Amino acid sequence: MLLTVLNSSLRSSLARLKGCSLHRRDFNLLFDSSLSLRDRHTAASMASLAVLPPERLKKPLAVPSRLLFGPGPSNCPPRILEAGAKPVIGHMHPEIFEIMDDIKSGIQYMFQTNNAVTLAVSGTGHTAMECAIFNSVEPGDSVVTAVNGIWGERAADMAERIGAKVNTIVAAPGRFLSNAEIEQVLAKHRPALFFLAHGESSTGVLHPLDGIGQLCHKYDCLFLVDSVASIGGAPLFMDQQEIDILYTGSQKVLNAPPGTAPISFSERACKKIFDRKTKPVSFFLDLKWLANYWGCDDKPSRVYHHTGPVTAFYSLRESLAVLAEEGLEKSWERHQDVAEYFHAGLENMGLKLFVKEKKARLPTVTTVVAPQGYDWKEITSFIMKTHNIEISGGLGPSVGLVLRVGLMGCNSSKSKVDMVLAALKDALRNCHENKL
Repeated sequence: MLLTVLNSSLRSSLARLKGCSLHRRDFNLLFDSSLSLRDRHTAASMASLAVLPPERLKKPLAVPSRLLFGPGPSNCPPRILEAGAKPVIGHMHPEIFEIMDDIKSGIQYMFQTNNAVTLAVSGTGHTAMECAIFNSVEPGDSVVTAVNGIWGERAADMAERIGAKVNTIVAAPGRFLSNAEIEQVLAKHRPALFFLAHGESSTGVLHPLDGIGQLCHKYDCLFLVDSVASIGGAPLFMDQQEIDILYTGSQKVLNAPPGTAPISFSERACKKIFDRKTKPVSFFLDLKWLANYWGCDDKPSRVYHHTGPVTAFYSLRESLAVLAEEGLEKSWERHQDVAEYFHAGLENMGLKLFVKEKKARLPTVTTVVAPQGYDWKEITSFIMKTHNIEISGGLGPSVGLVLRVGLMGCNSSKSKVDMVLAALKDALRNCHENKL
C-alpha cells in the first residue's frame, strides 16, 4: 500500500515538474535506481520547491568578540548573558510574573520613583519613545520637543505622525537650553507634552533637569524625558524632579542585550492617558493593556496581550540586580570619575571635547571633536581593524563633526579608558592626515 502511494505521489511530482527548468543533478536524482522510492519522492518534493534551503545557513553561526566602546550597545557581562540563557518558560506562567515584579521594583529603584505604572516595553528605546508619545498625545494636541540632538527630532517626527501640532525649541549642537528659554516656549504654545533628552548621545550633552518639571506643571503640561544614554550613569530623580514619563533602554549602562525598554508613568500622566477620548494608535503599545500584563492595575488577574520576550526579561532582571548591588550613587560616581579621567587623557593628546561646559558633558558618551585633517571614518575603521574596538562617528547634527566614545556599565573603568586612548594615539599615527 505504501509503495503504491509513493509511486502515485512520485508520478504526480514528475507531472508537476514537466516543462520546468531543473538543475541536472536534481532531475537525475529522480531516476537514481540506487535510491529508495521514499528518497526519490523526497528528491522530487525538494526539486519542486521554488526556494531551496540557503547554503549560508548550513555554516555554523560565527559572532566575533569585540570591545563595544561606541554609544551603544555596550558589552554584556557573562553573568547577564548566562541569565538570558536560562530555560524558556511561558509568558503567562506565575514564575515569569515574579520575574516581571522583580524588574518593576528594579526600575522603580533605578528611576527613583514610586509610580505604580512602571514596566518594561518589549522593544528598544524607540519602542518606549513611541509608547510614551502614542499614549499621552491625541490628534490635535500641542507638543513641544527640545532639540539638542537627534532624539528631539525623532520625538517631533513621532508626534507629527499621529496628528499632533508640534513645535520645537532648538539648542545649538553641544549646548543646552536654559529654564527661561523653556518657560518662554511653554507659555507661548501651551503644550500637552514637553519632550527632553536628558542624555543626548548624538552630541554628548547631559541636559540639566532641575526646575523643568515644575515649569511644565505650571503650564498644565506633561514632562517626558528620554534617559536612554544617561540612566545609571548620571543622577536622575523621577519623582523629585517631577518627571511624568521616563524611559530608557536595556543596552547602555545596564549592559543587557537590546530589546527591553524600562518606562514609568506618573499619576498625572496616567490620568490623561486613561481619560483620553480616542484609542492610542498602537494596540501593541496601549498602556491599558501593558499595565495589566505587568500587574500595574487593580485588576485581579493578568490578561494575555502579547508574548513577552521571556529570556530578555531574565537578562534585564539580572542587569537591574547588578545595578542594585553596586548602588546608584556609586554607579553615578564611577561613571563621572572615569569620564573625567578620559577627558583629561584626550586633552593631553591635544584633542578637543565637543561639549565645552563641563557640567553639560554626558559621563556615559563622550563626543570628541573630529581631529582636523583626518577622515573620521578612517579612524574608526582603523581602530576596529587593528584594536578590535568599536567607536563611532557623529549622528544627526553631529555627523562629520565628532567621534563618539561610550564607556557604560562594566565598560566604565580607567583600564578601558587607557585602551581607548592607546587606540586613538595609534590611529592618529597611522591614518592619513591631509596637511592642506
